[in-house]
Amino acid sequence: MPPISQTEQVALGCGTIGFDRDIFTGSPSLQHLIDTYKPGLSAEEQSFMDNEVNELCAVLNDHDVMTKKDFSKEAWDMMRTKGFFAMKIPKEWGGKGFSTAAVSAVLAKLATHCFDANATVAVPNSLGPGELLVRYGTDAQQNYFLPRLADGTLIPCFGLTGPHSGSDATSLIGSYGVVEERDGVLGVRATFKKRYITLAPVAGVVGIGIDLKDPNNLLKGKGEEGFTVALLERGHEGLRMGPRHMPLSAAFMNGTVEGEDVWVPMESILGGQERAGYGWHMFVECLAEGRGVSLPASSVGAGRTMAAAVGAYSRVRKQFRTPIAEFGGIQEALAEGTSDSLVCIAGGDVMNAIVDNHEAPMVISSIMKQNCTERGRRIIEKGMDIAAGSAIVLGDRNFVGNAYMSIPIAITVEGANIMTRSFQIIGQGLTRCHPHMLELIYALQSDKPEAVDQFGTQLKKVIGHGLENFALSIGRGVKSTAQVKTRSKGAYLDGDALLKHHEDQLLRLSANFALTADLCFTLGGKLKFEELLMGRLSDAMGAIFLGYSTLHYYHNNRGMEGLEAVTEHAMLRLEYEAQQALSEAKDNFPGPLGGVASAVMGVACYPLGGLTRPYKKPDDALTKRVAELVTKPSGFRDMLTEHVYMAPEGESHQVSELIRALPLVCKADEISAQLRKEKRGATVDEQAILDEAEAVRDHLIQVDVFDHATEEEKREGYVRPAIQGTNEMLGDVKEFKEFAIA
Repeated sequence: MPPISQTEQVALGCGTIGFDRDIFTGSPSLQHLIDTYKPGLSAEEQSFMDNEVNELCAVLNDHDVMTKKDFSKEAWDMMRTKGFFAMKIPKEWGGKGFSTAAVSAVLAKLATHCFDANATVAVPNSLGPGELLVRYGTDAQQNYFLPRLADGTLIPCFGLTGPHSGSDATSLIGSYGVVEERDGVLGVRATFKKRYITLAPVAGVVGIGIDLKDPNNLLKGKGEEGFTVALLERGHEGLRMGPRHMPLSAAFMNGTVEGEDVWVPMESILGGQERAGYGWHMFVECLAEGRGVSLPASSVGAGRTMAAAVGAYSRVRKQFRTPIAEFGGIQEALAEGTSDSLVCIAGGDVMNAIVDNHEAPMVISSIMKQNCTERGRRIIEKGMDIAAGSAIVLGDRNFVGNAYMSIPIAITVEGANIMTRSFQIIGQGLTRCHPHMLELIYALQSDKPEAVDQFGTQLKKVIGHGLENFALSIGRGVKSTAQVKTRSKGAYLDGDALLKHHEDQLLRLSANFALTADLCFTLGGKLKFEELLMGRLSDAMGAIFLGYSTLHYYHNNRGMEGLEAVTEHAMLRLEYEAQQALSEAKDNFPGPLGGVASAVMGVACYPLGGLTRPYKKPDDALTKRVAELVTKPSGFRDMLTEHVYMAPEGESHQVSELIRALPLVCKADEISAQLRKEKRGATVDEQAILDEAEAVRDHLIQVDVFDHATEEEKREGYVRPAIQGTNEMLGDVKEFKEFAIA
């Protein structure tokens, strides 16, 4: 076993564990999840959603924002003065004091209309550093900064990532500080080079992560060396903020923060000298907001928009004289995007409630970040495929393209998804969440004589844990296989039967997962380098957690029309994902004892061989039912559209117009089907509905055209280079210039 680094030791003591630990036991409780975590918004928070959020969306034009690469001053002023940057700052400092659930809901609704607004509002409400100031700032720092952050005087940003420290953010290569004394005043001489810093070009204050050194022991035990956060205002001597990055097509402000030999007074260390070296604790405790809440909220917004607007578009758009919603390929894409949307919504509800319960779960926040942003990517890709031509021509009418171009940003930031999946989730999970792993590691690392006995005790517990889950895997595997096999094809359950059936499946998969985690002990310290195995276990754990979240959502929203079908579709896919991940882990278990571990998994997880791999993807009947729920009016569809921004009637806004057009075109389709069945012509009233629907369809399938695509083309007398060549070859310059201008 390799020694645990100082950074790893600090990480092991940060954050909290809860339901993630329950999954590692092999027997998590759905009822515990339901009883403990209760999502919801207060009346004040709901009012903010219904008023201020709608007001901000009304002044934002997504295409204009993307084209101009900035918001209007009106939009910036509204974000400042209406409290969008201060949702997590307590009311005593002039903030909103909103719950995590409210912040998530606001960000998700903004994402239904403008991704750049979502990203801009997200940062001040996560690492900020407003949240850090609330938790760790000195009285003087809180009194000075928090009111200015709350009223929008100062826009904040957080500078962590550097050229050599991306996913390995806490390495802080190239960003360091040395404790010095100048004129009797203790401070830090800091040099730093940060990039990818959201809001840096417009921020008035920045929290900067540096690696602090104290070679002359000037701290004298009051503070420590290590990761430290310096709090500097724009204009601080030597601080350079302003140059922008251009993240793909996105317009949100992102850029660099740099400085060489910048003098940082000790009172500018976040939390004061006592908090020197405490930055990793601060970072991890607050990271759950950004990774587990803000980024998944963008996927929730994308899911609501895609299911609601693309669902309506597929009913509006006709090919071969038939709405494309009736085509099997479209139905498959719609159903998968819809159930992924439910999974993201459900996972977000549970995650928000966990954070509002004063927990900071590192592992669950990592699952949410990686899993939900990946699902968000799939949702948007399917939306692009369905909307087709109208999704690739940019303009006001295109409500998919900007999200499609922006989703790689969510995949990349705050820990790239490949890194998060391939070692972070299970690397942290196995050490923090396993019931006995941490104590075993500490005993193994200890030089104390009693450590031998402690190690032996913990090893026995690990073996007992493995044997327990070995037995549970066999018993639950036989039971769950029988349950799945006896269900009739095409049937789905509702009520208590749905909850009971799928909880049984998740319990079986949890036992399989916990046993596999125990078998990872055979790898010792080499597990760190078996990223393919850890990636598969991350997939399994993510599917299990989101499965419980989906059942949690179903329990809290029973009675919603269509929810049973979408829940069933989502659960079948999640169970299949977990089964496939564990099966691949078994087939590829590494290490000198890999064959033994694989054989143990084979016996326990699949006691009846192939018969105990019962999970299949949803059948066609269920797929068609789920697609129908988002292409025709339904209670489930109403839930999706509830938090989608809707422009006032009569105002040009493609998403709003599509959503409002759906009942009309559905009515027209019903009339057309009735006329064909009865072999007759339409009545006057019927024809009026058909004509109105046809006009609406014609309006909504149009795409934007532009006289000029670039600033250069606007120049008087401009002739496109290709036309210039034609003019030269034909010698008729005047005619073709006029043609080009026309």
